[in-house]
Amino acid sequence: MKNKPYNVVSSEGSGGDGNPPSSPPSPRRQTSGFSQCRRRLRSKVPLQYFRKYSLAAGIFGRRNIQFLLLLFFLYFSGLMMCVGRFSNFLRHSREPIAIYKSHLLLEKFWHDIETDNSTALELSSVWQFKRRMRVQKPCPVSTDRRHLGSVEVSSDPTGYLIVEANGGLNQQRSAICNAVAVAGILNAVLVIPSFGYNSVWKDPSEFRDIYDEDHFIATLEGYVKVVKELPYELISRYDHNITNIPHLRVEAWAPAKHYLGKVYPVMQEHGVIRIAPFANRLAMNVPSHIQLLRCITNYRALRFSSPITTLAQKLLNRMIERSSMTGGKYVSVHLRFEEDMVAFSCCLYDGGDAEKFEMDSFREKGWKGKFKKKDLDFVAGRNRIDGKCPLTPLEVGMMLRGMGFDNNTSIYLASGKLYKAEKNLAPLLKMFPLLYTKESLATSDELAPFQVNPNTHYSSLALYA
Repeated sequence: MKNKPYNVVSSEGSGGDGNPPSSPPSPRRQTSGFSQCRRRLRSKVPLQYFRKYSLAAGIFGRRNIQFLLLLFFLYFSGLMMCVGRFSNFLRHSREPIAIYKSHLLLEKFWHDIETDNSTALELSSVWQFKRRMRVQKPCPVSTDRRHLGSVEVSSDPTGYLIVEANGGLNQQRSAICNAVAVAGILNAVLVIPSFGYNSVWKDPSEFRDIYDEDHFIATLEGYVKVVKELPYELISRYDHNITNIPHLRVEAWAPAKHYLGKVYPVMQEHGVIRIAPFANRLAMNVPSHIQLLRCITNYRALRFSSPITTLAQKLLNRMIERSSMTGGKYVSVHLRFEEDMVAFSCCLYDGGDAEKFEMDSFREKGWKGKFKKKDLDFVAGRNRIDGKCPLTPLEVGMMLRGMGFDNNTSIYLASGKLYKAEKNLAPLLKMFPLLYTKESLATSDELAPFQVNPNTHYSSLALYA
């Protein structure tokens, strides 16, 4: 048996012919006495101690690295915060902002406005509407209810739908139209919508106070079944307390498929559901058969109640009588300058620090910190330059004068209680002395049915009509 060959390297560098030559020896280094002493000491240190020392040094080194990384992170975070605030400051300082100066403009140009008689010559053309009136497109005619809902229609509805419409009159009207559409999607019976009580509006009006309830139910018959209240056996199941009914919070602008996938199963299980709030809770883009329900509700089913219609006709006749100088023609202005609107807009006017403090307090009370984190001074300036600030009565008056209406024009002012009404209405009244409101046109007896409390506070929703 042959032995396994091994390669052997000669220690002398002159091995056999088959061995490779060894590398040349390194030159001998001059070593100092200190180095030789250190090597002798190292050789005397026990190996176990050396290992412990190396382990401790490694741990300490890693901790140093972690500590340095933490310091770097804190430094970088602080730097970014400072740079961010500084950049915001620079951005705010560079961007243009606008300040309310309309009261100064009126003071400057008042003499010209007061002595301007040329506008009276142009009034004949101001009142003329030269464009051809466009005929309102009617809602599509459909008598087959089976094609209206998104759920297969059976002889019995799936359940009952309760909604709480919140917001002002226009928001509530939109919510009612959406409620009918959602009832069609779910094949549900719609309970007459309730109106959420708002701490700003302070208006306890119900559906029947604003709209003709019977006309609403009759018009939607054959499309969506509407009832005034839940059946006794169903509401008794929830101890006659509507708050015990399953409550769903639906995302804003929810599509029809959301109601079919998330809401419909709950309604099937319980037989009734409640959705609150219900402002903007249905997408704008819905199938045509659902849009039809919105159309029918808005243009046919919703009709103001008889007391509102009667009072409105009286106000109309009296405005025509008081506008004899312009042939019975007058201008109706809906001023949206109530306290809540001014506060929500985050705009500043000419009230100074007192106004700013008052609006900040109102925002905190009404919207609980929603605007707290914003730079309100900057937002106010940007909103004004972007045209997002509500027009003051003064600005509305100057706009009407610029359009050609002189001070003999009758103005009907439709609005709720204006912010600082006496001060802010004075310039408009100065430009248009023939200024009328519901309080100046109607008697106290005529307004009494709409009075909410003894402090002459009327139903804002009803008297916006």
